[in-house]
Amino acid sequence: MNISGTSPRLRLAATAALLPLLALTACGSGSTDGAPAAGAQGSSAPADNAVATVRKVHSVAALLPADVRRSGALRVGSSVGFPPGAYYPQGTDAEKPVGQDIDIADAAAKVLGIELERQDASFETILPALGSGKYGLGTGNFGVTTARLKTIDFVTYINDGQGFAVKKGNTALGKKVTELTQLCGLTIGTGAGTTFETTLAAQKGVCAKAGKKPYDVKVFSENGATVTALQQGRIDVVMSTINGLRYQAAQPASRTTFLGEFHRLDVGFAFKKGSALTRAFQAAVNQLIEDGTYARILKRWGTSASAIDASRINPPEHK
Repeated sequence: MNISGTSPRLRLAATAALLPLLALTACGSGSTDGAPAAGAQGSSAPADNAVATVRKVHSVAALLPADVRRSGALRVGSSVGFPPGAYYPQGTDAEKPVGQDIDIADAAAKVLGIELERQDASFETILPALGSGKYGLGTGNFGVTTARLKTIDFVTYINDGQGFAVKKGNTALGKKVTELTQLCGLTIGTGAGTTFETTLAAQKGVCAKAGKKPYDVKVFSENGATVTALQQGRIDVVMSTINGLRYQAAQPASRTTFLGEFHRLDVGFAFKKGSALTRAFQAAVNQLIEDGTYARILKRWGTSASAIDASRINPPEHK
């Protein structure tokens, strides 16, 4: 997402413009429970906006730090770019993003009685900016990892993880990737600053140990660039979110095949370490789970299979 001289909003618009040509998205969320996928190819938001009926819960709002209660607002660094997680609807002049992550954050804010001052930011810049105080909250499908827990606090709201996809018709890897040695000798495309990049870098020696040619990793800061590289044959496989790749492959015009779950991760709202906001946001997410709003949001975006039973603060990484 770091195109020199281009604003995040314009970059996202450019990525959205690519979608009807490519007939797929680089990442997002997808249905695993038989519900139809929603928000395809940057379309308008599906019906049943559960957020509209959410009201402030005073007992939950009381958990907010006093300064946030007084201001009634919180600055958010938000990674926005592709449906159904967070995107700008295609073919409109909408200035506000929509998607699963947007709905959950907005619903939690309504429970807390505050407004979110959302600022578009590239994925890899948000976590460092939390520590500097630029943002009070970060959103962008951030997986909870042991490394990130050293400097970031998380409040979980969904369970997703890591998966792989190839261009439709490519059967070299079979139907599922379960071991990274299956990727030896191939070129893998993934996003900058992600858990996928970290995993691939940390495990690159597995091919040499297996007596095989190492895999090559190409890192992209733009989702559109990753998709283009796959379709043009410059990369062999994409590593991204389970829900996003499954969603992508389910689209009628998609030209990708999902190769299964590789590693599950909790996903959460991100805060600077020691933030006083975590208890309030955890209680807000749990309120949404309890009153049924959470289930309606996930159903709206086709991600019900990734629901959690309760929000947690800083759970250990799934091994």
